[in-house]
Amino acid sequence: MILTVNEIVNLQAENIYEWHTNKHFTEEKLPIKFIVENNYWNYQLWHEEDIARIKDIDPVRMVEAKRNIDHYNQQRNNSMESIDEWILTWLKTNNVLMAEKLHSETPGMMIDRLSIMALKKYHMLEEAVRPSATEAHRFNCKEKVAILEQQIKDLSVCLTDVLHQLEKGTLGFKVYRQLKMYNDPSLNPQLYNKK
Repeated sequence: MILTVNEIVNLQAENIYEWHTNKHFTEEKLPIKFIVENNYWNYQLWHEEDIARIKDIDPVRMVEAKRNIDHYNQQRNNSMESIDEWILTWLKTNNVLMAEKLHSETPGMMIDRLSIMALKKYHMLEEAVRPSATEAHRFNCKEKVAILEQQIKDLSVCLTDVLHQLEKGTLGFKVYRQLKMYNDPSLNPQLYNKK
């Protein structure tokens, strides 16, 4: 198998737990480095999005949050593409011919979705035990944790199947470039018209 999905899911959950006290990581082994980076940018996005939703936030901090969100999202997309590029290189290096039948969602996109679900689960678990919340709130959050666990399990099975088919050469995919325009001063009219 190209990647072990259970290892990815466990790593994502461990990273998220650890980053709430220490945002440091030193993973260099590929493709794990790209998977950890993707998870990190989702982690950063999650928390900056929370800040951006504060109603009486200082306008300067709101602008900073928006710029951070744009930057983190760009990095998140870059890391998804790096995962996919690594898988395609691995397949080519191992002489696996790409099937004509394409899968519309790339492994990198599926790993990204698993990362987001891991963040949701972590924060929903926090809510499920928050002492200041009502018992009904905690109960509802516990039910949502169970739903998220099932969704993570289901997507893990799907990703395992996709990777297995890719390895056998019975499925193909392409790196789908996100081509974000808002961060590029040559493509965003609000930026290039300012010159």
